[in-house]
Amino acid sequence: MNRKITKKIKLGNIYVGGDSNITVQSMTNTDTRDVDATVNQILDLEKAGCDIIRCAVPNIASAEALKNIIRQIHIPLVADVHFDYKLALKSIESGVDALRINPGNIGNLDRIKMVVEAAKNRSIPIRIGVNSGSLEKDILEKYTKVCPEALVESALKHVRILESLNFYDICISIKSSDVMYMIKSCRLISEKVNYPLHIGVTEAGTLWSGTIKSSIGIGTLLSEGIGATIRVSLTGDVLDEIKVGREILKSLGYIEEGIKFVSCPTCGRTQINLIKIAEEVEKRLSKCQKNIKVAIMGCIVNGPGEAREADIGIAGGNGEGLIFKKGQVIKKVKEKNLVEELIKEIEKL
Repeated sequence: MNRKITKKIKLGNIYVGGDSNITVQSMTNTDTRDVDATVNQILDLEKAGCDIIRCAVPNIASAEALKNIIRQIHIPLVADVHFDYKLALKSIESGVDALRINPGNIGNLDRIKMVVEAAKNRSIPIRIGVNSGSLEKDILEKYTKVCPEALVESALKHVRILESLNFYDICISIKSSDVMYMIKSCRLISEKVNYPLHIGVTEAGTLWSGTIKSSIGIGTLLSEGIGATIRVSLTGDVLDEIKVGREILKSLGYIEEGIKFVSCPTCGRTQINLIKIAEEVEKRLSKCQKNIKVAIMGCIVNGPGEAREADIGIAGGNGEGLIFKKGQVIKKVKEKNLVEELIKEIEKL
């Protein structure tokens, strides 16, 4: 896969863009003023594999709370600020690693300059974020409706403001709840600028529908080499955003470590409760970081072949299953003991 090599920017102790790894982001849904709740959520996200976290900053108290949050976490924190330049300045003062602002929306040019100078002094990058619900009135009037061209023009408008102030540590995000608008917008902006892109389908939906839409949108762009950092936006547990995001990267070969899990859809030949077994094995291995491929197969049609390709796996039989390692049968196990015996063998690897 040929990735577009963009400008590289630094957020805390990691890089985004250039030849750096594609990162997975999420956003806290706690009240940022509640330091303990916010820190606990971020620490859980870190364990799940979150690389960058964003916190909403709707008021000064939230901006001030960031100082205590940052002290207790281990990943870069982005302050999400809208409309009020004072919130951006206070967030910078609190030690954030990046800002998410649209410079055209935080006040007049003098106020924008104040924020930009403060960001420069702390070497803090700025992420510009545009989505279907944030288009300026004049751009909407020009295009008569939301469309990829309108979204890109809005993003470039904010970029030009920063560039006019000699600020170039920029990341751009153009999102839409419409998957095709999001794909087309990111393709278009990628042709026009060399800044790293943060990609995702905004307001994607619940775990079920949101995972599907995000996988199509994010996966399409990443397969074309577009995108430096991603967020899967789901209505639900924020930990699921990281799980889905990392699985997208894993499926495309951008993440090598961790379990690669393969299971068959079952058919009339299946004679064990493979669905229950597969779900239990996947749950038990959710935090396993071993770089192995595990195959859970229902019968001998595909079972031995997939197990041969996998480091370890199961091929189901009549109320029992064969456990394979690198294509070699190591034991026959009763159905009720399959999961435990498989886990034991995985632990030995």
